[in-house]
Amino acid sequence: MTALRKLALPLFLLPIAAGSIAQTLSAPPIRDVPETFFGTTVPDPYRWLEDKQAPETAQWMKAAADQAQVALARIPGRQGLLERIQKYDSAASSRVAGISRETGDQWFFERRGASENQFKLVTRKGLQGTDKVLVDPDAIAKSTGKPHAINYYAPSPGGKYVAYGLSKQGSEDAVLHVIDTQSGKQIGQPIDRAQFGSVSWSTSGIALVFNRLQELKPGAPETEKYQKSQVYLLPLGGDIAKAPTVFGKGAPGTAISDAEIPFVSFTFDGKWALGYVINGTQREIRLYVSPANALLAGKPTWQPQVEAADEVTEVTYMADKLYLRTHKNASRSRVLSVDVGAKLATATEIIPQSERVISGIAAAADGLYVEARNGNVKQLFKRSYAKDAQLSEVKLPVEGSFILNSDEGGASAADPRFGGLILDLQNWVRARQIYLLDSKGSVRNTGLQPKGPYDEPTDLVATEVKVKSHDGALVPLSIIHKKSVVLDGTNPTILYGYASYGITEEPYFSVSRLAWLDAGGVFAVANPRGSSVYGQDWYKAGFQSTKPNTWKDFIACAEWLISNRWTSSNKLGIWGGSAGGILVGRAMTDRPDLFAAVVPQVGLLDAVRAEVTPNGVPNIPEFGTRTTEAGFKALLEMSTYHKIRDGVKYPAVLFIHGVNDPRVEVWQSTKTAARMAAATASNKPILLRLDYDAGHGVGSTKSQVLQERADLFAFFLWQMGVADFQPK
Repeated sequence: MTALRKLALPLFLLPIAAGSIAQTLSAPPIRDVPETFFGTTVPDPYRWLEDKQAPETAQWMKAAADQAQVALARIPGRQGLLERIQKYDSAASSRVAGISRETGDQWFFERRGASENQFKLVTRKGLQGTDKVLVDPDAIAKSTGKPHAINYYAPSPGGKYVAYGLSKQGSEDAVLHVIDTQSGKQIGQPIDRAQFGSVSWSTSGIALVFNRLQELKPGAPETEKYQKSQVYLLPLGGDIAKAPTVFGKGAPGTAISDAEIPFVSFTFDGKWALGYVINGTQREIRLYVSPANALLAGKPTWQPQVEAADEVTEVTYMADKLYLRTHKNASRSRVLSVDVGAKLATATEIIPQSERVISGIAAAADGLYVEARNGNVKQLFKRSYAKDAQLSEVKLPVEGSFILNSDEGGASAADPRFGGLILDLQNWVRARQIYLLDSKGSVRNTGLQPKGPYDEPTDLVATEVKVKSHDGALVPLSIIHKKSVVLDGTNPTILYGYASYGITEEPYFSVSRLAWLDAGGVFAVANPRGSSVYGQDWYKAGFQSTKPNTWKDFIACAEWLISNRWTSSNKLGIWGGSAGGILVGRAMTDRPDLFAAVVPQVGLLDAVRAEVTPNGVPNIPEFGTRTTEAGFKALLEMSTYHKIRDGVKYPAVLFIHGVNDPRVEVWQSTKTAARMAAATASNKPILLRLDYDAGHGVGSTKSQVLQERADLFAFFLWQMGVADFQPK
C-alpha cells in the first residue's frame, strides 16, 4: 500500500481511541463526479474512494476499519460467541473438500485439520490409506508472512502428477504449479496469470492445457484483465514461453470475441478435445470440437458444435456422444444426445422436460446420472446409454442436496472411467458426508469426512413454506430453528438470500449457524426470482429489467416472517453476499422500516459503475450494460448506492469486504458506507469491516472466516437488543 503523506485531515481520519469509539462511521468529504446517461444525471459523491492506493483514501479506509474493529470488539457477547463457533467448527477432526479419484484406487482431496488454518492438498492409496500431504498453504504462509490458498487442482490420469493453482491474500490470482506426487518435486516453472486454470491433462499425462490471462501492458485499462485470454498447450515440464496457444480468440475455425473466456477439456478416452467458450457469467455456452491428436500436435481442427442460441448449460461425454442439458423450449430443462461433430439438429431428446427441474447431468461408465430438484429437495436418477432407456431413481441415505457438477461448488463427482459416482450429501440440519455409489446402486459412506459430535443435532428442524409475493408468485422460504421455538414475535432472525446467475440456495449445513441458533436465533433462507429453484423462467423473472422482483420477493418473505410471528421488525436482520448485495441493499432502501440490521458482505452495491471494473465486463450478461438505455435504467434501479436518500432512518448496517477482492471491488462497500453514513437519520451504527489479507472469501483462512462470522452474528444480536450483547 502506498505510504501515507502528512495531510491536514478532518477529525474522522485521525486515530480513534477505543474508549471514545463512535458507533457509526463519519462521512468523508463529498467530491461529486456526476455522469449523464440518456438524459439522466447520476451523482457520484464519493468517486474519489475508488482509488484505494491514494493516500487520503487509504487513510480513511484504515481509520474506518479500525473503528469497526473496536466497535465490534466492544460487544460483550462477541468473544463468547466466537469461542462457541470455534468449538463447533473444531469438533470434527477434519473437514474435506474437492474430492477426486484416479485409477489404481488413488484418491485426492483437500483437507483441513481441526487445529489447522487452511486446506491442504492430500492424496491417499485406497479409502483406508494413509494421507500424504502434497501442498501445505499454512507452511507457505509461515515462510512468506502472507496467507495462501489452493484455488484448484487437477491430477494427471493415474495420479503421477498434479497441477494446482496457488494464490495469496484472497486475491485469486493463481499461479499454476505442477508436482510429481511421489517425490513432491516441482515439474517445470510456476506459471502466473492462471487465475481460472481449468486444467485438463492428455490421457498419457505428458501434456496439459489451461487458460491463461493476457499480460497487461503498463497503462492498459483495468477492464482488459479478463479479455483475450487463451488456452495454452504445455508439455510436461515445458517452457511456457514456447507453449503454443491452441484455443481462444483467433484460433482457426473459431469465432471468439475478446470478452469470451476459452477452456479446453480432453475426453477421457483420448479421442476428442472439447473447446468451451464462456461469455462471462452467461449460463449458455458455446462448444467446439477437435480430434485430440490434432490439438496435441499444436494444430487443432476446431468445428462448431453448440451455439449460445441452443441454450445449452451443461455438456458431458461418453463413447463419441455428447449429452447436453438445455433449457431451450424447456424452462425446467431437458437432455439431448448427439454424435460428436454432428449438427445439433440431429440430436435426440432422451430426457424430456417434466415438473422436476433438471439441475445437473454427469456421465459415468455405467450410465448417465441426472440431478433433479423438486422444490428444495434433490433426487438422483440414472439412465443407461441404451437408445430407449428410461430414468430410474437412485435412493439416497439423506434427503437434501448434492451437486453433481463439482465446478458448481460441490464435492460430488462422476467419472466416465468408473461406475457409479461420489456423492456429497447434506441438508439444513445434517452435516455433509461423502458417499460412494456403485454401479449396482449400493451406497456407502466413504469415511473421508469424519463425523463430528455436532453434525447431526436432534433439536433442530427446517420448516419449508411458500410466501406470496407482491404479484402472487410463491417464493420458497426455508426456516431453520430449534424445535422449541415459540412464535411470539421475539426471536432474533436472520433472513439470507442471493438470487442471481440462476444460483439456487440448496439445503446446506453450517456449524457456525449452530452458535446463532444457540443464542435464541432463527435462520431463514429465501430463493427469490433470480435463482432457478423453479427453472429458467424463475431465473429470468429476476434478471436485468425484471431484477426488482428479486428484492420484492425478499421483502415479502420478511413481511411473512413478521406477520406469522417468527420475529418482528426490530428483531429481523438481512444478510447477502456478492450479487446478494443487490438483494439486501435494495430491500433496505425500499423498506428501511422493516429491518433492525443489514449486512452486505462483499456486496455489489454501485451497479452503475460495476462495468468499469476488471470483473465488470464478464458480468454484463447477468446485469446488463450502461451503454444502452434499457441496460442503464436496469442498473440504476438495482444500485443501492444511488437509492440512498438523505434524512431517512435506515437500519444499522455492517459492510464487510476483503480489500483484495478481484470480483467485487472494495470501493463498492466503501462508497456505499460513506453515502449511508452521510444520509441516515436513525443514529444507528454504520460500520465498515475491512480485511486487508482477504478478497471475495475464496482462500480465506479458517481464522478469518470464524472471526468474521462472530462479528456478523454479534452485530445482529447487538442491534436486535439481545441483553447479553449490549455494550455498556
